[in-house]
Amino acid sequence: MMDARRDTGAESGQIVISIHSEPQPTDLGDVRIANRAVVLRHVRLHAPCSRADIAARTGLNKATVSSLVAELIDQRLLRETGLTENRVGRPATMLVLDGEPYAALGLQIGADELVAVAIDLAGNRLLTWRRAFTPGTVSATETLRALAALARRAIGRVAAQGRTVLGLTVGVPGLVDPAGTVPSATALGWQEVPVAADLRAALREPAFTIGVDTVANLAALAEQRHGGHAGTADLVHLTGGLAIGAGIIADGRLLRGGRGFAGEIGHLCLDPAGPPCFCGNRGCLTALVGLPAVVRRLLPDVEVDGPVTDYLPEVQRIVALARQEDPAVLSGLAEIGRHLGRGVAVLVDLLNPEAVVVGDHLATLAPWLLPAARSGLSARAHAPGAGGCRLDASTLDTAAALGGATAALAGVEAGRLPAR
Repeated sequence: MMDARRDTGAESGQIVISIHSEPQPTDLGDVRIANRAVVLRHVRLHAPCSRADIAARTGLNKATVSSLVAELIDQRLLRETGLTENRVGRPATMLVLDGEPYAALGLQIGADELVAVAIDLAGNRLLTWRRAFTPGTVSATETLRALAALARRAIGRVAAQGRTVLGLTVGVPGLVDPAGTVPSATALGWQEVPVAADLRAALREPAFTIGVDTVANLAALAEQRHGGHAGTADLVHLTGGLAIGAGIIADGRLLRGGRGFAGEIGHLCLDPAGPPCFCGNRGCLTALVGLPAVVRRLLPDVEVDGPVTDYLPEVQRIVALARQEDPAVLSGLAEIGRHLGRGVAVLVDLLNPEAVVVGDHLATLAPWLLPAARSGLSARAHAPGAGGCRLDASTLDTAAALGGATAALAGVEAGRLPAR
């Protein structure tokens, strides 16, 4: 994310750009890329807007804005959309994001499914596909083979619409290093899986970038861009599913930590004598509120016929029993909610976010989980009123895949022009 500030040398058309964790532009080419990003971001946030609006709000001079806008229109990243009379002086031609020739893809490895989402430059969904799949019961090679097949189908679909893929990002429930390798995904039984490299090979070295991130990080990006708390500068998204993870937005940007492994709240030990966790310890947050733990706790008969491989019917069964006010299910949900509140209290004390948003099965079961979780948060957080933090359910569907597609737009949003 960028902040543009006025430069005393406005006649030069250059401005000082502050880019988180990146060097400032050092030559005219770098400055143009950065200024291009400023224009695109302004239009994304304020469309429809005019060239004069962009110049006035960003500090870029009018000649620079006109040049940049012409370039972005030529690249089909912006388009003109009529005139507005609601201003002093001559009517202005208004601008909005275009991006019709482009698409970005996000993939997500879920508890019992693989998901693909494609969006355009403005974040509009072009497709959302789900494929039933149980990654925890097969090898990493088989999972990546199925993921590549889903990616090929999605690429084919957007290509048939005349769109070029700008990038693809995969969400994995585990640790991800900067090279796109998964050192550990205990819920999947993965160790040192080169996800990015294997997908590039399976897709025959595509021209676009392939990225890999945690499902929690990508869900947080989606929440911050598209969710009910869009634009919130300090936000945590707690993913559900096989493992609990925290995607952390701090001061408007994703918090990754020294090696990219931040957010592993799922392995916070809440009860040393509690149930075993995938990671080998006991009483972790994942072992208490993760999807397998919730299903096992609330449906004691669930594994009579063998391990669960399709969680959706079981979650629907829990919802039905909760709506019928089944005493055992309501009591179990309240207990799980209290565990959730304890975990959230740790996040609130460490990070003081404005909001913590729960996703996946935690969002589905939120009507019964969140009352106890909010009470636990209020009782355990050190700051009065939990530091002003709100604990809510996500309204987004397939958030990690949507976040993956959003992340795949990063190159263009940073001002780099797509290949044509």
